[in-house]
Amino acid sequence: MKEKIPLPKSPAPKACHHKNKGKETNMATMADIRNGMVIEFKDDLYEVIEFLHVKPGKGPAFLRSKLKNIRTGRVLENTFRESDTFNEVRIERTKKEYLYRDGDFLVLMDSDNYEQMHIDGSLLGDKENLLTENMEVIVSGTADGKVVGIELPTTVVQTIAECEPNLKGNTASGSGKVAYTETGLRLMVPFFVEPGDKIKIDTRTGEYIERAN
Repeated sequence: MKEKIPLPKSPAPKACHHKNKGKETNMATMADIRNGMVIEFKDDLYEVIEFLHVKPGKGPAFLRSKLKNIRTGRVLENTFRESDTFNEVRIERTKKEYLYRDGDFLVLMDSDNYEQMHIDGSLLGDKENLLTENMEVIVSGTADGKVVGIELPTTVVQTIAECEPNLKGNTASGSGKVAYTETGLRLMVPFFVEPGDKIKIDTRTGEYIERAN
């Protein structure tokens, strides 16, 4: 009787890992969702900033999430089902200092080695006027070096360049007035704000917060 020779065991299956359009991606499901992960969703890149697994008494489990667009910073809510699959994208974030605009490009500098880079200004969309010289920003890029987003600080201080005068009868509790900052940003400010005043602005909404010291 011949001795049976055990067959070698097959290696355990590995998670799907591939490159898609220059991006390193991993196939993921609802169970893989976690805060901070970046996924391909609706033809764009989104970061998971909040999630909640829900197991109803009847029916399949699902997941409620809040996703922040890497490029625009806008937040949306989405519900994932157990059957949903998507690509997780590896994103690298680095701090840069904004120097100036050069045509259609923004010139940023690495404060450690002083290397400069040109980034397409359209990545900021309508938030470009929130940039001020020497502002520290966070640049998000894929593994192959492609820049996909620029994150601004939560608030920024700018100087009012132009606005209507504060007329008698106007009050701070009113609807406010239109003003323009040094960068050309248009926003509503209280009636008491005057040209030359420094104000604090929420970069997520582009709205006035308060006068800055």
